[in-house]
Amino acid sequence: MLIFLELFVMLVLANGAPVVAARILGRRWSAPVDGGRLWRDGRPLLGASKTWRGIISGTLACGLFALVTGIELLFGLLFGLLGLIGDMMSSFTKRRAGLASSARAMGLDQVPEALLPMILAWYWLELSGLVVLGVVVLFTVSNIVLSPLLFRLGIRHQPH
Repeated sequence: MLIFLELFVMLVLANGAPVVAARILGRRWSAPVDGGRLWRDGRPLLGASKTWRGIISGTLACGLFALVTGIELLFGLLFGLLGLIGDMMSSFTKRRAGLASSARAMGLDQVPEALLPMILAWYWLELSGLVVLGVVVLFTVSNIVLSPLLFRLGIRHQPH
């Protein structure tokens, strides 16, 4: 049960550390991952909200948490990075569908960033498929339910 909660916290850290870093650092180190490039459809590849600062902060937050909890630094770094890659995959898909970066795409906004790192955890930590599914579902539901609250509290810029 403890590993279930630790992995859930790591997903929250991968997702939340970039938001906290942006609050603390403002515009510093906010270079977009896609360099402002457009895809062949004329839309941004990912969008300005996917930054190197976010990748570094989310990856490091997971790595440090894993180190502190005794999981393993390398696992934590890879877990965080995969969560952020999943988030970028969602952004890429949303841009291709013509959705703005602030547009809500229930499931697409949560599942890839939870599922990719949980596949790593499944193999690395030899978890059951039920644990993997449980963490993905918990992350997805909690993100959908709590994001509007975080928006009202001024922590998030969008209500989702």
